[in-house]
Amino acid sequence: MGSYTMSQVETLTGIKSHTLRVWERRYSFLKPSRTATNIRFYSDAEVRKLLNISILLNNNYRISKINNLSEDEFNELILNLKSNYTDKFEDYINRLILSMIDMDEHAFEQIFQENVMKNGLLTTITSLIYPFLNQVGLLWTTNKTIPSQEHFMSNLIRQKIISAIDLLHNPDDSAPRIILFLTEDESHEIGLILASYIAKKSGWRVYYLGQNVPVVNLDKVYELTKAKAFFTMFIAPKKEKYFTKFTSKVHKIDTAFFVSGNYDAKYVSSNIQYISNPDEFTEQLKKLA
Repeated sequence: MGSYTMSQVETLTGIKSHTLRVWERRYSFLKPSRTATNIRFYSDAEVRKLLNISILLNNNYRISKINNLSEDEFNELILNLKSNYTDKFEDYINRLILSMIDMDEHAFEQIFQENVMKNGLLTTITSLIYPFLNQVGLLWTTNKTIPSQEHFMSNLIRQKIISAIDLLHNPDDSAPRIILFLTEDESHEIGLILASYIAKKSGWRVYYLGQNVPVVNLDKVYELTKAKAFFTMFIAPKKEKYFTKFTSKVHKIDTAFFVSGNYDAKYVSSNIQYISNPDEFTEQLKKLA
């Protein structure tokens, strides 16, 4: 059985801590347990209910009305919404989080396919999967879900993106080249795989090096490929001396470097550019090609 703090519930559901406290005082549906030191904590069932309440709020239901619903009425309302879904990505993200908490592969598959049918694969990845990953990415660094849930969900998404990459046309030898890699001690490669999909979709020839690539090896790879750009992501916390070393090495390679994730802004320079989202990455690839 899961146990979540208020800050973890806020991250998962998008409902502010202040709002959770107000609801707890005013309504009967939310009664978190407390530790011996009076710290609130929430069960899996409570987080599920709050995620579904968030979906109802996104669809113009008032919290006072939700509070008066019986359990059966509440569940029926959620089921009806799911069968007649709007195109609100916030609702789909909440459903993905629910499928992660419950480790429900069928629910994930249904959500993914619904979006691909409605919006196409690229929009599904950039407008649904990426925001979801951005939220879960926060969980990776602060332990707000259990590792098995993280690995379960990331592997499902990984399979989908890799399958999508395999369906793309292979650019010819004259296409611009990009090297994608993660540095030492970086293992969360979902964002990197997503960048690989975007680059190949944009007509670039991709050299995917994967995880734990020593920075000292980059100049050799550059010599072999003559790439126009590198792309990497930083998820795990790094000390300042690490970024100093990384920047010093990168400045010796005469090509563009795109970085994303937890990268210290003061190390952005003439050949190191920070990428904040997939759309920005797509635009920069177009400019550089």
